[in-house]
Amino acid sequence: MSNWASDAGQRLSTFAIRSILLGVTLSLAALTGHGAGLAQSVDLYESPPLPDGIAFKEAPSLAERVSAGELPSLAERLPGTPFVVATTDERSIGKYGGSLTTLVTRSKDTRLMTVYGYARLVGYDEELSIRPDILEKVEVEDGRRFTFFLRKGHRWSDGHPFTTEDFRYYWEEVAQNTDLAPTGPPITMRVNDELALVEIIDEWTIRYSWSSPNPFFLPALAGARPLFIYRPAHYLKRFHAKFRDAAEIDAEAQERGFRNWAELHNRLDNLYRFDNPDLPTLQPWMNTTAPPSTRFVGMRNPYFHRVDTEGNQLPYIDELILSVVAPALVPAKSGSGEAELQARGLNFMDYTFLKENEQRSGYSVKLWRTVRGSQLALYPNLNASDETWRALMRDVRFRRALSLAVDREEINAVIYFGLATEGSNGVLPDSPLFDEERFLAWAEYDPDLAEELLEELGMTEFNEDDVRLMPNGEPLEIIVETAGENTEEVDVLELIHDAWMNIGVKLYTKPSQREVLRRRIFSGEAIMAMWFGYENGVPTAEMSPEEFVPARQHSYHWPKWGQYEETSGASGEPVDMAEGEELMALYNAWISAESKAERAEIWEKILDIHAEQVFTIGTVAQVPQPVLTANGLMNVPEEGIFNWDPGAQFGIYHLDAFYWDR
Repeated sequence: MSNWASDAGQRLSTFAIRSILLGVTLSLAALTGHGAGLAQSVDLYESPPLPDGIAFKEAPSLAERVSAGELPSLAERLPGTPFVVATTDERSIGKYGGSLTTLVTRSKDTRLMTVYGYARLVGYDEELSIRPDILEKVEVEDGRRFTFFLRKGHRWSDGHPFTTEDFRYYWEEVAQNTDLAPTGPPITMRVNDELALVEIIDEWTIRYSWSSPNPFFLPALAGARPLFIYRPAHYLKRFHAKFRDAAEIDAEAQERGFRNWAELHNRLDNLYRFDNPDLPTLQPWMNTTAPPSTRFVGMRNPYFHRVDTEGNQLPYIDELILSVVAPALVPAKSGSGEAELQARGLNFMDYTFLKENEQRSGYSVKLWRTVRGSQLALYPNLNASDETWRALMRDVRFRRALSLAVDREEINAVIYFGLATEGSNGVLPDSPLFDEERFLAWAEYDPDLAEELLEELGMTEFNEDDVRLMPNGEPLEIIVETAGENTEEVDVLELIHDAWMNIGVKLYTKPSQREVLRRRIFSGEAIMAMWFGYENGVPTAEMSPEEFVPARQHSYHWPKWGQYEETSGASGEPVDMAEGEELMALYNAWISAESKAERAEIWEKILDIHAEQVFTIGTVAQVPQPVLTANGLMNVPEEGIFNWDPGAQFGIYHLDAFYWDR
C-alpha cells in the first residue's frame, strides 16, 4: 500500500501541514511589510568577469578579411566586456573551423538559428537560473523596476553599434505604431493594463518599470522564442514612414509584392524567424540564405559578443547548416549519417535503429532527459457538461482511485524499457522545486486502496461484465479522447485499460483530429482526455506557475475556468471549487510578489495542492530523447535536458562552443 494512503478515511498530510506553515510565513511577511513595498528588494544579475590578462584570438576564417582591411581587428569588434563562456568538466577550449549540419522539416525552421544560437538579453544557464548574456548587468528593484546595462562597444553583425536607440526604436516606432502593431505592445509589457514606463538613461542604459511587479518580464526575454524588445534601428528606419517618404517606400513595397510600407517593414523585421538574410543579428551565426530553399547556411557573426576563457571569439564552428527533409525521413537520414547533430524529429522509438547504425555511419547516440511533467497524462475534465460526470471528476477520491490503479511500472517496462521515471504529472528532479513525496503522491500502484476509494463513493455493485456501477446504475465506463497522432498513446492506453479493469473500470479510447479534440474538451463534451504532461516540468520559482492553475483554456482539466480567466469573464465559467479558487489566489499572489523568496513559497503551496488533489493523472516522465552527434563533435554534454522552454533544446548548452576534433 502507498505510504501516502496509510489511512484512506482521514489524514492530515505532510503537505497540508506544510501549506499551513507557508500560509503563516506569507502572513508574517505581509505584516512586516515584506512584499508590501515597505522594504525595497533589489536583485542584481551580473556577467562573469574576464580572466586577468586575457588576449583575444581571431578565428582563422576571418583573419584574411582583417588583413585585407575588410574587418576591424577582433579587439575593435568585441564589446569592452565580452560574455565569457566558462570551461567545465564537459566543456573544453575548442578548435576553429568546419560546418555543422542538422536536419529540419520546413523552411520556417530557419528560426532554429535563433533558438540554438540562444543569444538573449538574459538567458537560462544549465541550472535554469537567469543570467545576463547580451546585457552586461541587470538590476531589479521590487520586482517592478528593471535597469538594463548594455555591453559598451557591442555591435550588430554588420558592425553597427548596438545601443539603447535600438530599444527606443522598437518601443516608440514599432510596438506603439498602429500600422506595424495594430494590437499594441506585447502583453508581457503590460501589468494590469499599465504599459511599461521606458526611460533611456544613456546610450548604454535603459530602464523599464511598472507600478506593480512584472515577474513575466525576464523569463519572456530568456525564452526559446524570446520577447525581442530591440530592433536594428539603423537597418529598419529606411523602411519606416517616419524616417523616409511613405509613398516612396510604398512603391518599393509594391515592387516586392507587398501592399504598403508597413507590410514590407514587418516582413523584413523578424529577428526570431531569421528568414531575412539582410537583417542584422546578434546571434552567433547569420543566415545567408533566403527562403524558399532546401539548404540554409548560417555564417559566423564576426561581431559576436562571446569568448572562451582563453579569449577565443565564439563560435568555434564557421557554418551552421539546416538541411530540409520530409519529417518521415529524419530518422532514416540521421541513421545514414546525413546529420551531424540531431534530436528534433527523433523519438525514443528510433533509438534501437539509430544504435544499430552508429559504427557504420560514424556517430554516437546520447540519451538526454525530456522534462515534460509527464510523457503522457490523463486529464479528467472538471468542467464536463454532463452533471454526473462533472460531479464524479470533481471528487478527489475518484481522481485518486484512478491514479492509484495505473500500473506505471508496467508502462515503463513495456513501452520505455524501464528507462523512464514513474510518478505524477508534476515537477521533476531537475527542478529546484522538486519534492519526491509530491512526485509520488497517489502515483504508486495500489489497486486495493483504489477499490476502497471507489466503494466510499458508493460503487459497490458490478454488472455481468465485472464493471462497477455508478450510483445512478450506469456502468463505470470512461471514454478517453485523444488526438490519435501516434501509436505511443494507443499502447499506453491499452495498458491502462487492462489495469483499470482490475478495479472494475472500463476504458474506451476515442481518437479524433487535434482541433476536434480541443473543441470537445473546451465545450465540456469530452469527460477525459490524454495529452502530453505539463510542458515545463523543471520550473524555478521565477517561472510562471500558470500551467498549474486555472489560468488558460488550453489546460484540459479545467478549460472553462481558464477561458473565463483569459477573457476576463467574457466567456467560460468562473472557478467554483475551493481548491481552484485557492490556486488562483496563489497565482495572483505570485504575480504581485516582490522577491524570489516569496515566489518560491507560493510555488511550494501550489505544488502541495496539486499533489493532494491529483488534478491530472501522470504516467511516466523523463523518457529519454535520442541526441545524435557525429564522431569528433566535442563539448556536447553526455547528459542533458531536451526541452523547448526553458532550454531552447540545444541553446542553454552553448552550441557556439561545440567544435570539431578531427
